[in-house]
Amino acid sequence: MIKNPPPWPNGARCAVSITFDMDADSILHLAHHASAHNRVQAISMLRYGPEVAVPRIVEMYRRFGIRQTFFVPAWCIERYPQAVETILRDGHEIGHHGYLHEHPNGLPEEEQVYWLRRSSEVIKRVTGRHPRGIRAPTYKFSAAMLDHLVADGFNYDASLMGDDVPYLLSNDHGSVVELPTHYGLDDWPHYMASRDLSYIMPVKSPAQAMDGFRAEFDAAWQHGGLWIAVWHPFLSGRLARCCAIADLIEYMMKKGDVWFAPMEDIAAHIRTIVANKTWVPRVDQLPYYTGPIPELGEAEPSLAH
Repeated sequence: MIKNPPPWPNGARCAVSITFDMDADSILHLAHHASAHNRVQAISMLRYGPEVAVPRIVEMYRRFGIRQTFFVPAWCIERYPQAVETILRDGHEIGHHGYLHEHPNGLPEEEQVYWLRRSSEVIKRVTGRHPRGIRAPTYKFSAAMLDHLVADGFNYDASLMGDDVPYLLSNDHGSVVELPTHYGLDDWPHYMASRDLSYIMPVKSPAQAMDGFRAEFDAAWQHGGLWIAVWHPFLSGRLARCCAIADLIEYMMKKGDVWFAPMEDIAAHIRTIVANKTWVPRVDQLPYYTGPIPELGEAEPSLAH
């Protein structure tokens, strides 16, 4: 099913990274700047992430003896230092996730660069290191973004969905490792419900959500893939859901031959096996397009509907 699976460390069948995006209430302030302070219920729901769920998640990781990655908007790093200290104390990675969860592909390029670098400065100040990787908020990677990731020395991106295994994003100046996932491994479609954020869907039980996550893991394990969860503390960190995550991790460990690793370690491994020529990755040359395709010009507006 996967024609070119990378060799994982120690003969592992697959690599697993359970990433959490600790957005907290940044997403509410971004969506409702003038009125967010008056949406108290939504604030309480989102603050559950750093205040209750993150300590619970870190303790769960500690019990299983694994290190993982948290993507945190820099505003949240500044706003919730105790949660960030809890993450760092156990050796987990802090990844770049914008400043206030702004969407890069909706901003002029100079603003993209400003927020990218301002956020990196916050991460470096708090962790002592420049961030190794980034996940664009809401996956909204822009056509110009790779240029600036290469220029700023990022090693990996975790925003795209183009494969079942890592691949390279390349331009004329360098490359980053792409560590892809997809919406089937995101907890948002399963659990998110918020009138303030205009997202109301039937909330699934933890068992329903885990059925999908487990099926994706089983396939990755069978075929040598990469399994990256994109979860949110205020959603998956809720009590019953976090209990279900613990059961899923236990299931993975009992199955065996699974490499649990933070994203920075997976990207570093990929760089190593590419450099020593034990594996040849797929390479995507970016940008895919430099502008709107000419086939959908003004003369053919009906095709756009």
